[in-house]
Amino acid sequence: MRSRNSLALVLLAGAAVFGQSPYGRPLAVRGVGIDQQLNGALPLDASFTDESGRPVQLRQFFQGTKPVLLSLVYYQCPMLCNMVLNGETRTMREMKLEPGRDYDVVTISFDSKEKTPLAAAKKATYVEKLGKPGAAGAWHFLTGDEENIRSLTQAVGFRYRWDETTKQWAHASGIIVVTPDARISRYLYGVDFQPRDLRLALVEASKNKIGRITDQILLLCYHYDPSQGKYTVAVFKTMRVAGTATLALLGAFVFISLRRDRRSKV
Repeated sequence: MRSRNSLALVLLAGAAVFGQSPYGRPLAVRGVGIDQQLNGALPLDASFTDESGRPVQLRQFFQGTKPVLLSLVYYQCPMLCNMVLNGETRTMREMKLEPGRDYDVVTISFDSKEKTPLAAAKKATYVEKLGKPGAAGAWHFLTGDEENIRSLTQAVGFRYRWDETTKQWAHASGIIVVTPDARISRYLYGVDFQPRDLRLALVEASKNKIGRITDQILLLCYHYDPSQGKYTVAVFKTMRVAGTATLALLGAFVFISLRRDRRSKV
């Protein structure tokens, strides 16, 4: 299934950069957005450089065991990218799921001019902010050349452009949850991500191999809405689950009552 849903950059934060109302669409952000490519495959042969200067291929982060949280930013972004990374960090900190144990995180700069020192500095900042034991080994900050960056951004439907007036990249904001076999599972939009949404997205992407029984119950009550990039209450599912539970309790009550009646007659 491949659904197309363009997300404009024009949030309040982005509008402030370009000096326009979020209700207008300045020239700088035309053609900017996110086209959902659900179930699309990532280009595993794409080559990058990690925060230590080591050459890596994208496939190294997809070993078939854990889902991956992918974010596309540029490290010298004055506003929006930091907001995305701050929101991502805050949400991961609040979740019970643990980076390294339950999922991995990959952040990639889409600016080919950015190099290893920027990636290393960004990693140091956000690993410290996250403050979780497995963060240093599980959160990877990459840079790459134009060809490999384009290969990845096109695969995930991430559209961006350089604005010569402001000397900044115009881009959308969000994070992407990818399955262990490198298939795009979910997009979460914005800069403030709900822990419930990210947790459910990771549980779904892992094919229920991580998480708790309560997560499975929540997945019955919520469904992913591609148009909003978040999970919303699935009313009919919730009613069906509640109705089934009510019938089960009623049946158990009737069964116990009948057994008591029989015993009292003996």
